[in-house]
Amino acid sequence: MKVFKQIISSMKVDSTNNKTTPEDLIADIGKVEISKSIEKNEETFNQIFKNSFDFYQERVYVGDKEGIILYLKSMVDLAKISDSIRTTLVKAHEEKRTIENKTELKEFQKEYFSSYDVTNVQYEHDVVWYVLSGYTVILVGGETEGLALLTTTSESRGVEQSQTQTIIRGPQDSFTESKGTNLSLIRRRIKNPHLKCEKLKVGKDTQTDVCMVYLDHIASKEIVDEVRTRIENVKANAIIDSGNLEELICDKVITPFPMIYHTDRPDTVSADILEGKVVVIVDGSPFILVMPVVFTDFFQVSEDYYQGFMMASLLRMLRFLAFLLALLLPSLYIGLTTYHHQLIPTDLIISIQAQREGVPFPAVIEILLMEVTFEILREAGVRMPRVVGQTVSIVGALVIGQAAVEAGVVSHFLVIIVALTAMAGFVSPVYAFANATRILRFVLILITAVLGLFGTLLGFLMIIAHLTHLRSFGVPYLTPMGPFILEDQKDVMVRLPIQFMKRRPNYLHAKTDLKQSPSDPLPTANKKEEST
Repeated sequence: MKVFKQIISSMKVDSTNNKTTPEDLIADIGKVEISKSIEKNEETFNQIFKNSFDFYQERVYVGDKEGIILYLKSMVDLAKISDSIRTTLVKAHEEKRTIENKTELKEFQKEYFSSYDVTNVQYEHDVVWYVLSGYTVILVGGETEGLALLTTTSESRGVEQSQTQTIIRGPQDSFTESKGTNLSLIRRRIKNPHLKCEKLKVGKDTQTDVCMVYLDHIASKEIVDEVRTRIENVKANAIIDSGNLEELICDKVITPFPMIYHTDRPDTVSADILEGKVVVIVDGSPFILVMPVVFTDFFQVSEDYYQGFMMASLLRMLRFLAFLLALLLPSLYIGLTTYHHQLIPTDLIISIQAQREGVPFPAVIEILLMEVTFEILREAGVRMPRVVGQTVSIVGALVIGQAAVEAGVVSHFLVIIVALTAMAGFVSPVYAFANATRILRFVLILITAVLGLFGTLLGFLMIIAHLTHLRSFGVPYLTPMGPFILEDQKDVMVRLPIQFMKRRPNYLHAKTDLKQSPSDPLPTANKKEEST
């Protein structure tokens, strides 16, 4: 009991330590105004950035006064500083431009740096923050205010094809690690002034930029406020990827099912925004968070809406079937072959038992051995260099499977079961959801080994009960199947023609429920027939 209490107490975080502002970066200094003395400013910022070889500080003339410029060489475009900023400062000095107060400093900025993204800085922590963000800061002697000019380098990965959610027909671009690029990919698809992008900072040490994107005339105010509140209340020192933030703001952590949808496809994110959902962009991560999410979202792909509804419906039902196979097939094999032989046709059970002749292990050990082996091969294929990873995983599976059968360790039929289970797991369009299936499959195998098919049924019912208990930002996870919403069944197990899906999902409580006009115009041919 004492150990349990210690674990719980160690998980509690001091609620007073939840500020994520630039001032925290130099908390030991506090909120201090920039000094009028150039020498003191040089000493202060040299001390703050000591042992940083890329920090650069140089004295220059700013008009008729002496000043300093500060920046990090690794964060700025050096050509822009050399060709533009220095040239402009030399021109201002030659013209003997006077700067006697803050008003003249603002006029100086408008006259010489009007083409730049300029921010006025007044405190030392502001200078530190903008330098770290790729700005060049200019401080003027005798003034307690400076200028921060955006000179960040434009080096970033280009827009490429999605590597995690590939489709045949549809847009082939994907998000990158740049929040500006990601936002532009969304705005290119949603040219609407109601598209809002709120900027927040998360992480006491990293000060990571986090952007909330939504349509304010569609998205529910309650959902938007809930997402904003959870992000603002995050108590973390560092946010490196959207996965860190996802775990900190989701409703429940102790569950194998993903509580927030993440994707690197701009078309998927844009469609979710138009439905009334809220998305979160984390600077430095190509995966965008979409919330709230429901169970059926993980069986839908953007390509469903780019092809005919009949084929899309067939493929969607196939995904649900593949999910059940990946989850239940191994446990059903154990239950039938170990406890319930009478449920298997006579010819089939004779064939299975003939193949198992000479196998020294019971069915549960046999299938666990193959499942664990396959998981090792899959993980090795992912972690190894791409040049050899795929080859090793395929060859390894073939060689080990064939060798295991010939050695009499496993049966031929079991290899088929494991292979079919593995392929069914890959059908899921979202990798995080497939991981949940992998975890629960082992749980069902162990329960079935003890209780037979009754254990399989019991485990499956426990999974359903767990799903009914889950909430994603206040929305029941099994919506619209439980609670059952008849109007939303047009895009769940099957996809009806787009003309029939005129309303947004009820569970999102969108401000504007209607997506399409209730009365569509007749085709041109029909109009001609009516006129005749």
